[in-house]
Amino acid sequence: MLYSLHVKNLALIKEQEIEFTDGLNILTGETGAGKSVIIGSVNLALGGKADPSLIRTGEDYALVELTFGVESESKRKLLEDMDIPVEDDGTVVIQRKIMPGRSTSKVGGESVSARQLRDISNILINIHGQNDHQELLHKKKHMEILDEYCADELGSIFERLDEKYDRMRQLEKELSESDIDERDRLREQELLQFEVDEIRDANLVPGEDETLEGAYRKMVNSRRISEAAGIVAAITGAGDSEENASDMIGRAVRELSSVSSYDKEIEDLLQQLGDVDSLLTDFNHTLSGYISDLEFDEEEFRNVEDRLNLINHLKDKYGQSILLIIKALDEKIKRLDTLSDLDAYRKRTEKELEEVRKEVLRLCGDISDVRRKGAEALAAKLRAALEDLNFLDVKFKIDVTRDEGRITSRGFDDVEFMISTNPGEALRPLDQIASGGELSRIMLALKTVLADRDDISTLIFDEIDAGISGRTAFMVSTKLGELAADHQIICITHLPQIASMADTHFMIEKGVSDGRTVTAIHPLTKEQSIGELARLLAGNEITESALENARQMKKTAFEKKHGSQR
Repeated sequence: MLYSLHVKNLALIKEQEIEFTDGLNILTGETGAGKSVIIGSVNLALGGKADPSLIRTGEDYALVELTFGVESESKRKLLEDMDIPVEDDGTVVIQRKIMPGRSTSKVGGESVSARQLRDISNILINIHGQNDHQELLHKKKHMEILDEYCADELGSIFERLDEKYDRMRQLEKELSESDIDERDRLREQELLQFEVDEIRDANLVPGEDETLEGAYRKMVNSRRISEAAGIVAAITGAGDSEENASDMIGRAVRELSSVSSYDKEIEDLLQQLGDVDSLLTDFNHTLSGYISDLEFDEEEFRNVEDRLNLINHLKDKYGQSILLIIKALDEKIKRLDTLSDLDAYRKRTEKELEEVRKEVLRLCGDISDVRRKGAEALAAKLRAALEDLNFLDVKFKIDVTRDEGRITSRGFDDVEFMISTNPGEALRPLDQIASGGELSRIMLALKTVLADRDDISTLIFDEIDAGISGRTAFMVSTKLGELAADHQIICITHLPQIASMADTHFMIEKGVSDGRTVTAIHPLTKEQSIGELARLLAGNEITESALENARQMKKTAFEKKHGSQR
């Protein structure tokens, strides 16, 4: 669940901390008070677009911090597999800092990418706004919802279908590429044979290019190397110089040897100097050998240069390394074998493709069977949930239509939600019937039905009350109360019927502090909540009648919740 939201320097918020609770958390406030900023800040922390204009005027940055509690072991393991730090007490802290020109995101103090942030949020929370309701108008979303409902049965079938579908597409590609006439076949065969011979004649050895490049650099720079090595030889004693380090250290050894018997410490110094003398002698011997090896003839240089030119030419044509060139050779030989007996190759490929396509169709059929069975069960549950949300005479059906000519990695089905909300009206596609208010209720019904299969404990609803009022609003509030029995719900609303169902009620207010407009959020006591309900019922002028109505509404909501949770 979401323990807390900390916001600083964001829009009209100077600094606020909201501590959420289990159950239904309701946020209300007058229009323009900043309710949208609260949901916006959560979205922002979870990787939403960071607009620098959101930074409070006069401040250098804005900060949003979410603290989650991870109670599920499966979720904890998912996060740990993503290398996301989870505290011993199960808390995960997500922080987003927005600055002009850039933003940074951290989880548990560790920097994360926007993609990681989205993956984390998908594990911890679901946010539903007006855009999500609108997605219900697209058939693609209908299939996603049905597949989510059938996930336990579909998971393993999808895995097998992915493998077979990829192989089918590969075979189709190979068959298409082999569909050439005799003239094109001979032309391609001739070119391939030339390329195969060119690579084979080079007798490439992995790693030889690096060895040759080292030798080439040494030869090209041999004069400079030789001059430097000669100077060093003269200094250290590997050359013919009369005054060098080797001679001077030799004299030093002789001088110390002549007095070493007078003092034990001189014996230690003599030992150290002898080691230096030995090291320098070994160095001079190695340097002399190196200088001798620097000598090479022009023919050797030309051979190295020609070999490098050949290898680089092949790299330009077939791959930027010898290993890639050898891989290209294998592919060209394979293609040559195919072209040499094209008819036999096509027959083998066609036979395998036919077998794979049959398996793909079989798996698509299995998926379709699961979907059809699941569609009936889900539709029945949705009808019941919609009736609870004041769809008095609703008909709801999920059409699953097979189309074997349109195979994808998700099967060959077309899934569409069909609905009728008025007596005597035929079932029609959802996008032809549903209004904004109906869409929000359908989404709530879906979340209620899928709640048992949804491992995400925190749900945020924004604009769930769009286009509804009266009895419908109270039925929506009842459904939210049922959902809150097993989930943490955070909901922004302007309807008293929904607000009355709150387990925790927050007030969002706009005021003035130090001469500047600020948005503040604070939890309400029971009496304060009743006062806010009265304001929602009656407007700014709160009458005793409105207060009594609010008390009765709160009592009815309590009885509904208590009854639904028994």
